[in-house]
Amino acid sequence: MKRKIIQTSDGSSTIYIEELDEHYHSKHGAIQEAYHVFIKSGFYPFLKENSCTELSILEIGFGTGLNSFITFIEAEKSGVRVTYDGVEAYPVSLEEVKHLNYVAELKVINKADVFDKMHQVTWGDYHELSESFQLKKRKIFFNEISDKNIFDIIYFDAFGARVQPELWEVSIFKKMYDALKSNGMLVTYAAKGSVRRAMQEVGFEVERLPGPPGKREMLRAVKRG
Repeated sequence: MKRKIIQTSDGSSTIYIEELDEHYHSKHGAIQEAYHVFIKSGFYPFLKENSCTELSILEIGFGTGLNSFITFIEAEKSGVRVTYDGVEAYPVSLEEVKHLNYVAELKVINKADVFDKMHQVTWGDYHELSESFQLKKRKIFFNEISDKNIFDIIYFDAFGARVQPELWEVSIFKKMYDALKSNGMLVTYAAKGSVRRAMQEVGFEVERLPGPPGKREMLRAVKRG
């Protein structure tokens, strides 16, 4: 499908798929959304609740690498070591990556090589990007995930249910539940009632939280031990 780079309301870029009328990130602000949903509502709340020095994170929809990149930045700040698995069936091209302005917008020019490396490293292997961060990109479909009790946090950043409803069904959330450790946490920008009910059906304890700019609510789900 045809994809083009556009600028969102906070100045950061995202990818827009014309045929689906779908954006990789919120048009109200890609960086704002990523920080609100995954860092402020997932990464730091988990650290506060569990007081850990190591984290394992699974991202559903590696996409532009924005969520991985900001997690790298915050891992360095917080002193926690992160093992990060990013799942993506349709990787963005290196040409598209050149036109993403996250390094400049985040004002981390000294980390430009890290963002580039995230997209350049081979798929299927862990790569040490720093002492506090290792990344493995997995080129598979979401329904092929079969991990059991591996991850502390899941960033669920799949395309919306409007265009890919099969990614928001009970069968997928069962895989997410199984992949998490006890007391593991899943965060997503979505807030539909059908999504919340699917999460609850597989055993998650689900709460609604204030959403990022342009969105009233989001969801956070916990696998209680």
